[in-house]
Amino acid sequence: MERSSPAAPVGDRHWRDGARLAVCCTLVFCAMCLLVDWDAGSLTLTRALLWGVLSATVLGVLLPPQVSAGPGWLAVRTPWRRIVIRTDALTAVRQYDGVSSHLVLRDVHGRRLELDPRILAANPLLWHELDTGVRRSLERGTLRHGADVLERLGHRIDDETGHAVFRASGLS
Repeated sequence: MERSSPAAPVGDRHWRDGARLAVCCTLVFCAMCLLVDWDAGSLTLTRALLWGVLSATVLGVLLPPQVSAGPGWLAVRTPWRRIVIRTDALTAVRQYDGVSSHLVLRDVHGRRLELDPRILAANPLLWHELDTGVRRSLERGTLRHGADVLERLGHRIDDETGHAVFRASGLS
């Protein structure tokens, strides 16, 4: 009898493009700063190191968070830390709208994760892993707040996917 291996984690399929853009913008920023300072005749080793540190800070700000998921978990990795929550043991989900819309997920272990819902909309496999975990949370009775938020988000993602299929097929 063959043993099935655990499902491989899925990740944000657009993260590399976002990271590449962040690195390019940072390199252009650093080059422009160094060129302007050199043209002004004030470029020294200390100032070049300062521009390098400032450029590294800009990269840290521009680098998008890397989102991955597997059976029962969702992880967000930033340049500074990695947060993992159990999606099959969620207690609350909230969505904050405005200029920067984001989801806040909490699990029974007290961990809190913030996530841009556009990442889920752009990555159906990530959404599937989260949705499967949410269903398990509902079955176990741990998810007490926010099931309606995820239901609305699921409908919105399904609508966007349907419209994308129609556009791609030329029916829209």
